[in-house]
Amino acid sequence: MPSRRELVRMTDEEIEAFLHERQTMSVATFNHDQTIHLVAMWYGFYEGKPAFETFTKSQKVLNLRRDPRISVLIEDGDAYEKLRGVEIVGRGEVIDDKTILRTIAGTVVQRYMGVSEAEADAAAEVLMNKRSAVVIHPERIVSWDHSKLGGTY
Repeated sequence: MPSRRELVRMTDEEIEAFLHERQTMSVATFNHDQTIHLVAMWYGFYEGKPAFETFTKSQKVLNLRRDPRISVLIEDGDAYEKLRGVEIVGRGEVIDDKTILRTIAGTVVQRYMGVSEAEADAAAEVLMNKRSAVVIHPERIVSWDHSKLGGTY
């Protein structure tokens, strides 16, 4: 009989579909004193990997330049039997290349603002000022979908 952990684990296809829903991602990086810096971010994708753009001088970028370890959480559900989530542990790559930054900013704008690609490109141009991109390179992925338990605990 499979363990409860195995029962709620998402397949690779389910993880991919879940990540492409419109969610908010909690991003955790290490501060200089090894405490956790945790923030919520909208995200897009770059070459299939979750990515986001943020101010170059933000704490998360400073942290990642010093220590690239990152953990992110994307989750939803308002009752136990509906909880779903994906935790990604890996490395955050800070990118200052404007072409890549424009691509990532465009995917974020399109996902969360529901605009056309042309409108997203125009908005991405504005977002690029004083900003960097972060691409998440997963090393470990943990997932859960409690709806697979069929309402049991």
